[in-house]
Amino acid sequence: MILARQLRIQYPGAFYHVFSRGNQKQPVFLSDDDRFFFLKCLREAHEKYRVIVHVYCLMPNHYHLILETPLGNLSNMMHFLNTAYTVYFNTKHKRCGHLFQGRYKSILIEAESYAQELSRYIHLNPVRSKIVEYPEQYPWSAYEYYRGAAGPEKWLETAFILSLFGEHPEEARKAYLEFVTKGIGLEIPASIRNSVRKGILGSDEFVARIKNEHLGEKLSKPDREKPQLRKLRKKPDLPLILSISEKVLGPRNKHLLPIAILISHKNSALKLREIGEFYSLSISSVSNACSRARVAIAGNATLTNAMEEIEQAIAKAEEKI
Repeated sequence: MILARQLRIQYPGAFYHVFSRGNQKQPVFLSDDDRFFFLKCLREAHEKYRVIVHVYCLMPNHYHLILETPLGNLSNMMHFLNTAYTVYFNTKHKRCGHLFQGRYKSILIEAESYAQELSRYIHLNPVRSKIVEYPEQYPWSAYEYYRGAAGPEKWLETAFILSLFGEHPEEARKAYLEFVTKGIGLEIPASIRNSVRKGILGSDEFVARIKNEHLGEKLSKPDREKPQLRKLRKKPDLPLILSISEKVLGPRNKHLLPIAILISHKNSALKLREIGEFYSLSISSVSNACSRARVAIAGNATLTNAMEEIEQAIAKAEEKI
C-alpha cells in the first residue's frame, strides 16, 4: 500500500503545528537524557535555520511543536531535527532503522486566530494522557516558561502567544494560565481535529488566501497522491457538468453520461460513491463508465476536442459563481 504524501505549504513567515510519532507508536524518549538531547537539537535547529519555536511538548512516543519560519524553510529544519535525533537515539540505544513513523506532520496555522487554542491543546497533552493532573506538573513542555517558572531561553519565544492575551506582560501571563486551566476536561475543538486532515488551521479567508497565493497551480491539476489538495479544491457542480456536457455532445449522444462522469471524477475531489449518488449508479458502474469514456476518447479526435471544450466551459462557469 502506497501512503499519500502530506501536502507541504512553505513560505517566509508561516506558522505551523508540527508533530511526529514513534514508528508503530513506540517510545521516542526513553530517558531524561534523550529529552535533553532532543531539546539541544531543537536549539541547534533554531540557530541553524532561524526557525522560531513558540511551543513544544515532548510526550513518551511523540512530540508537538508550534514553529514560525521567517525563511520559509520548514522542510530543511525538520529534516535536520529528526535526522540528528534519530542518529543519537539509535546509537545510544543500540538500534537501527526508522525511529519516527513516516514523515512528520505539519499543519499551516493562522496564528493570530488559532495559536491560543492550539497552544492550550499542546500544553494539555500530558493531562489528557493522564500522565499528570495539571500541566504545570509536566516538566517536558514549554508551559513552565509560559508560567514564568523557568528562565527564558533564547531559542524559545513566548511573547507572541502571550501578547494575544493582553498588552501588559503579567496580566497576559495570568490570563493565559487561566485559559489553559479552564481547558482541562474539555473536548478537543473540532477545528484542531479537522486540521490534521486538511493540513490548514485557519478561517475561510485565510484558507482562500493560501489557495490563491501558494496553491494556485497545484489546485488546478488533479493530484491523487495528496488528499489534502483534493479537500481544498472546490467541489464541482455535478448538474453544471452534466448540463454543459449535454450542450456540447447533445442529449442523445451515447457517450454523454460516461464522459460527464469521467470529467466529474477527473477534475474533482468527489469520490465514486458521491458521483454515483448523483447519477443513481453503483460505485462499480461509475468506475466502468469512466473506463468506457477513456476507451471511447482514445484515438477519437472529435471526442477529445469535445471533452476539452466541456472542461473549459465548466472552468469559465465556475469562475462566475
